[in-house]
Amino acid sequence: MAEETLPPARYEREDVTFRFVLCGAALVVAVLLVSMFGIIWLYPSIRQDHRVPAALPVYPTPRLQSNPSADLGHFEAQELSHLNSSGWVDRSKGIVHIPIEEAMHRIVAQGITDWPASPGGQK
Repeated sequence: MAEETLPPARYEREDVTFRFVLCGAALVVAVLLVSMFGIIWLYPSIRQDHRVPAALPVYPTPRLQSNPSADLGHFEAQELSHLNSSGWVDRSKGIVHIPIEEAMHRIVAQGITDWPASPGGQK
């Protein structure tokens, strides 16, 4: 059998040219621009967002804390001052508040009403 010779391999000698890519990109940009301006021309009210009111609402004060750590320190000082002082809670009912240290000493000395006795038998 006679040996058959194959023709030499062929390949594409030139890929897509830069000019073709540039024209394609220009065409895409042109279509996008024409579409955008066409939509704006057809729907002129689309430029304004109707979900947002013209004037934003003004919220009552305090809006933001300018110094949160100082505010927390001031709050803690007020709470400690209240815990370590005495005064009327409700004068008409005869309810007062006493310093926390004094309250703890009274609990140790008198116990808590209707509290079960400790297992050792001491209050």
